[in-house]
Amino acid sequence: MTALSARLSELGWVTDLLVAGSLATGDHVPGVSDLDLVAVVDGPVGAEREAALVAVHRDLDRGDAAGADLGCVYVDEARLLDPAALHPTWTHGSLVQRILSGVTRVELVRHGFAVSGRAPADLLPPVTDDEVRAAVRAEICGYWRWASRRPRMWLSPVIADLGLTSMARGRYALATGDLLTKTAAIEQADAPAWLLDQLRARRRGEVRRACARPRRALRCHR
Repeated sequence: MTALSARLSELGWVTDLLVAGSLATGDHVPGVSDLDLVAVVDGPVGAEREAALVAVHRDLDRGDAAGADLGCVYVDEARLLDPAALHPTWTHGSLVQRILSGVTRVELVRHGFAVSGRAPADLLPPVTDDEVRAAVRAEICGYWRWASRRPRMWLSPVIADLGLTSMARGRYALATGDLLTKTAAIEQADAPAWLLDQLRARRRGEVRRACARPRRALRCHR
């Protein structure tokens, strides 16, 4: 993160770099968890700026950030409060256009911190429990509803694990108005003991031979 912060400061138009995700909630597992960052910029990110971001991230992914799964959403401050706005997002080696999700906003406001620039609370308004419920409901009825209609996706261990933990986190958030970490969500996942053991092992970063992929995929998809 320090290397990214230094490189972004050199560009001259990134004003803030914020931490969300598991690192913000205290649930980050090195080598397992992604690094979820949000950068605030002083205006629209056009083609020239996008090219500069791609160059920065490709360089870091080959060097200081190698193996860290570093992702970052670049948000024009003027559109920070627009939940439907699309923003350039570096993720898994490419720059795509995505919204700044409601769940990420909750993580920033309730748990996030700044690597550089202003604190999340100085940029985003407070989040009520009902707004947490709405953010989680939107994620479940949006992406996960879409994924549930594509059974082949669930052959991916990443999707299978995320599906189970996301549903557990969703149930918890709808009941309490608060977020649950991924590690804690494993203990509340609706899954048999053998699958929970696999989830725990992968979350700890252990190498363990999984069961046959079709069996795992079928259970997680259901």
